[in-house]
Amino acid sequence: MPEESPVLFDFPSQQQAILDGQQIERELPVLPLINTVLFPHMLAPLFVGRQRSIAAIEEAMTYDRVVLAVSQREPDLEESGLSNLYTIGVEASVQRVLKMPDGTTSIVVQGQRRMRILDATREAPFLHVRVMPLYIDEERTLSVEAMMRAVLALFEKVVKLSRNLPDDSYIMAMNVDEPGWLADLIASTLPLDVAQRQEILETLDPEERLRRLSAMLTKELDVLELESRIQSQVQKEVDRSQREFFLREQLKAIQRELGQEDALQRELSQLRERVATSTMPEQIRVRAIDELGRLEVMPPAAPEYSVIRTYLDWLLALPWSEATEDCYDLRLAAKILDQNHYGLPRVKDRILEFIAVRQLAGAKQKTPILCFVGPPGVGKTSLGRSIAEALGRKFVRLSLGGVHDEAEIRGHRRTYIGALPGRIIKTMKEAGTINPVFMLDEVDKLGSDFRGDPASALLEVLDPEQNNTFSDHYLDLPYDLSKALFITTANILDTIPRALRDRMEIIDLPSYLEEEKVQIARQFLIPKQVEANGLPADALRFTDEALRQIIRLYTYEAGVRNLERQIGAICRKTARLISERRSHARLIRPSILDRYLGSPSHSLGLAEERDQVGVATGIVYTGNGGDIVSVEVTAMEGKGGLTLTGQLGDVMRESAQAALSYARANAGCLGIAQQQFDKTDIHIHLPEGAVPKDGPSAGITLATALISALTGRPVRRDVAMTGEITLRGRVLTVGGIREKVLGAYRAGIRTVLVPKKNERDVAESSVTVRRKLTFVYVEEMSQVLDAALLPLSDQSQEVAPARPAQKANGTFTESA
Repeated sequence: MPEESPVLFDFPSQQQAILDGQQIERELPVLPLINTVLFPHMLAPLFVGRQRSIAAIEEAMTYDRVVLAVSQREPDLEESGLSNLYTIGVEASVQRVLKMPDGTTSIVVQGQRRMRILDATREAPFLHVRVMPLYIDEERTLSVEAMMRAVLALFEKVVKLSRNLPDDSYIMAMNVDEPGWLADLIASTLPLDVAQRQEILETLDPEERLRRLSAMLTKELDVLELESRIQSQVQKEVDRSQREFFLREQLKAIQRELGQEDALQRELSQLRERVATSTMPEQIRVRAIDELGRLEVMPPAAPEYSVIRTYLDWLLALPWSEATEDCYDLRLAAKILDQNHYGLPRVKDRILEFIAVRQLAGAKQKTPILCFVGPPGVGKTSLGRSIAEALGRKFVRLSLGGVHDEAEIRGHRRTYIGALPGRIIKTMKEAGTINPVFMLDEVDKLGSDFRGDPASALLEVLDPEQNNTFSDHYLDLPYDLSKALFITTANILDTIPRALRDRMEIIDLPSYLEEEKVQIARQFLIPKQVEANGLPADALRFTDEALRQIIRLYTYEAGVRNLERQIGAICRKTARLISERRSHARLIRPSILDRYLGSPSHSLGLAEERDQVGVATGIVYTGNGGDIVSVEVTAMEGKGGLTLTGQLGDVMRESAQAALSYARANAGCLGIAQQQFDKTDIHIHLPEGAVPKDGPSAGITLATALISALTGRPVRRDVAMTGEITLRGRVLTVGGIREKVLGAYRAGIRTVLVPKKNERDVAESSVTVRRKLTFVYVEEMSQVLDAALLPLSDQSQEVAPARPAQKANGTFTESA
């Protein structure tokens, strides 16, 4: 197939000049051209591949070596008829013919003159047409001369700006005297499409041809100037960057010769050295090297430079494999725990078990997730520090109270401005090791809002099966948390989501007994406050009774924080007396407490002074420990109404209804007339009305006081009770037995009624307390009434008006 090739031009011979003057019709074989136009005087190599075209060439070589070269309208058609050819072509002489190895023919043709196709004389084996030459007036008028100069000037500019046109093109154009020839020469060299070239070929008037060519040259010049302008701008930027790079490299070389180094390069070198010598896993190292490579080719002023630098600093600062060696000495660990904390046998045993299993199983052991649950001030947080000391590990603490944003746990993605890792990763960075004792404080006080649920984000942290690949949004890399010992603390379990609670091993830390508080004060609090206030070690001593009075009358708590404050107040007043050189007491006795602490701010509940009808003593468990409460019931003439007062909660109100239903259902056995319920109004009241009260464990106390009021049998003043009642009179198990027993003991109670199933809880109480109390384990309400009510015949005194038990301000919240 004919294709356009580099163009050569030759000056017309004398024979060509004679032919231009002839107007004779003749028949010529047709050579169709694809994507090219042949102009007169143009010498062009062509490749011929179609059989019809090869046959036309062979016939031309047989006779006068002349063909008609004409362009196809549709270049995609393989076989071209007369309808697919332009009507004006060029008579061309075949100068050379070469057959190629691939079956095609290479020819060199030279255009001679324009020819118009009149009609076809033969279609096969190739197209043969009758043509007529076109006469062109080449007269050079002043307007033609001016147009030739304008075209040459434009062409000169185009040649200078174009990268595809050789300089010889303009030189050849300068040596052409004929206007038509000049237009053909320039049109053949410009990057025009076939339609534009054919337009020039079909324009016979030289002046008009030059005018059209001038418009094309002007358009091409505009394009080339715009291209040159863009190229110049790009080149200027490139040159400036290359210049800066070159100067920067020169500066580096000069600094190296002078023994100096660029601060930025020194910093990057240090970063690369730190990455190479770090102990991070291979996956993390590859990521760090990639980020460092980006940093090295980035200008320091780029906004992302500081982002990548901060990211690399975090990767290098985190502990990836640094770990402290665990202490496997069980005796030493037990000694450390006993030195720092009094009591808490369950917690200490669990930690010693962990150390023992770790010693035997090694890395195969999965680190447990512990959760210490207990009231404020019982030492949950300080116990975590003691565990870290016993294990020989570092201790870190993260407070979760009030955290509402999930990003506080997982961090922000680096796409955000000012993004940083979450608090888990930050705390691990502070620890400096991958196996610290990690305390998550106040896990029950997490919140959730539109920013996410932090408790859900903790599920991965506190799951031994998942936390070895913990994913922080900022790092976007897996981080191993499985070697850290996580300990969470909480005051209550109700607010912790079930899924999170399921991942933790719950260890209850109950409130301290009075004897335990005395021992804690002697062993820890008094020495600490004496030293903190600058007193000599022997400057102040406390009697046991003085400590008990402080615990009972000046504090009301489950822990020992307020006890420590009161001891600190006594130490401060003593320090002032010493500074003023005034006499001071060296032994703190109960009789002088009011001089240091003022009047008592609390009072414990006390047992009733005598047996009374309609007044029963219950024992309750609050956040500040155990205490007693009186339940008063009054029966009066009425219509069978029931009134409940004392700011009772829904559960306690239901317990009162259940107690009344039990009394009515068993009226015959209890010696109560059935019609008495219809003619009697019952008022149940719990004193201290400003204190909210709720819970099911007052059920048997309510029933006992109610039945006492209806039967007239007094209730024993030295008996206290706790337990939930059912409609059938069964006594169900309740919680907080350990604290309730202590509260009953302090109030002067001698007999305690406890559900049968709580017998194992009583065994965990203080041995001293158990020895001084009588426990009656009950399963039915009848057993409660037998132990608590006196017979009518034994009533030796009139029923006394009810006197409420004294109790400090607080909230009675029973544990079911």
